[in-house]
Amino acid sequence: MKKGGILALIFISVVINYMDRTNISVAAAAISADLNISKVEMGLIFSAFAWTYSIMQIPGGMLVDAVRIRILYPFILVAWSLVTLVQGLVSSVAALIGCRMAIGFFEAPSYPANNKIVTQWFAEQERAGAIAVYTSGQFIGLAFLMPVLAVIQDWFGWRGLFIVSGLIGIVWAVIWYIFYKEAPTENTQANTQANVQSNKTTAEPANATPVSMQNLKLAFSSKKLWGIYIGQFCLGGTLVFFLTWFPTYLAEYRGFSDLKTGFLASVPFLAAFCGVLLSGFVSDLLVRKGYSNEFARKTPIILGLFLSSSVIFANYTDSTLWVTFFLSLTFFGNGLASINWVFVSLIAPKHMVGLVGGCFNFIGGLSAVIVPILIGFLVQDGDFRPALALIAGLAFVGLFSYLFLVGKVETIEMPIAENELEAKA
Repeated sequence: MKKGGILALIFISVVINYMDRTNISVAAAAISADLNISKVEMGLIFSAFAWTYSIMQIPGGMLVDAVRIRILYPFILVAWSLVTLVQGLVSSVAALIGCRMAIGFFEAPSYPANNKIVTQWFAEQERAGAIAVYTSGQFIGLAFLMPVLAVIQDWFGWRGLFIVSGLIGIVWAVIWYIFYKEAPTENTQANTQANVQSNKTTAEPANATPVSMQNLKLAFSSKKLWGIYIGQFCLGGTLVFFLTWFPTYLAEYRGFSDLKTGFLASVPFLAAFCGVLLSGFVSDLLVRKGYSNEFARKTPIILGLFLSSSVIFANYTDSTLWVTFFLSLTFFGNGLASINWVFVSLIAPKHMVGLVGGCFNFIGGLSAVIVPILIGFLVQDGDFRPALALIAGLAFVGLFSYLFLVGKVETIEMPIAENELEAKA
């Protein structure tokens, strides 16, 4: 399989991944009315996915380093899709929370796996573009899926929405297993030998790496890594608002119908899609032209976080056009900054890409634990203005993190003791 085919597989998997994360937001108003669920309770349901998703990021990253991707990916796809389907059969807050926790548990290894696939298949100067393509799946997929999910719910109800979503994921798991091949070094139909050799010089070692306490200590003691961890948390805060409370904001605070909400909600996702593709390919182009990683990789993220703070301006207009504009600009900025996964490949020691990816997504996932609950409390009286102020504040924190903590973009050196150990081996 060629690189384009690999990206297509990851892209569609990301679309399905986010479909199963966000269908709850499309169904939220109907579920609340049907089961008499309050905003605080709905905030807990929104957050429940991230409880297990965050906790399992580090174990999930370790699992990615230890298990073949061709086996691991279809397994987790089937598992979270089955739980998505079961959501359509439950009738209590506790059961919905349990289902969301199970989905988070099984989705946890997916993004570390995506990053490992790109690290193995693509040379360093190609990775930001590759990451941009598959990351765009969460935006372009949802841009088109939001109206589709709204129509499915209109036809089959919120229960049918979950059942249809689950069936799609199960079918895709079978397709993934049939067509996916392992790393380029094992794929006889990969690119030319020159490209494969280029990948070997930059990719993670093909053999599984034992996890040690020394590796864990390094993953949590580096200022550079904490810089990207905090940045991921702040980016996640904006993303989780759009994935959870955004349709409720449009339907209840702005007073739009369910179908109108579905179509208007797609506009910011299209903007985010444009942002992430622009960011990835421009960043790779700058690297190829000889610009430093500090400029080529950091600039889109810093600019994107700055633009994300424009969400605050939606608090000062009643115009549907201007509200849509500011929210779209906010999500465009979030997309622009979403190539931050490339820093995992650039900064993490090569034997720790999976582990650092897990830590990175663990900290980012905490935003999905905290922000939905916090917004639930902030909007109890129906006023979403404090929630938008929170999202703007997070954008500035992320901006400062990349400015002052990440520093020079370079691979972290392994501790001397570990270098000596490897030399002896």
